[in-house]
Amino acid sequence: MFYVYLIESIAFPDRRYVGLTTEVPRRLQEHNDGKSFHTSKFRPWRLRTYLAFSNLAQAERFERYLKSGSGHAFANKRLW
Repeated sequence: MFYVYLIESIAFPDRRYVGLTTEVPRRLQEHNDGKSFHTSKFRPWRLRTYLAFSNLAQAERFERYLKSGSGHAFANKRLW
């Protein structure tokens, strides 16, 4: 399975991140351990939502969509 996940900074609640992984708990731990350049300065993180896909291409498309303007609006209304 492939997971598109949404995390939110606990220390900076206005900071959010959308990513793609095959192992949600491991990836969240990596974010909290500072192993991701884009998220290291806003630690700690908490998981808000994740969605499962059986197809990598679909997961990648959905992740890209959530990072777009209309995807931000959708996520703000339905996922955060």
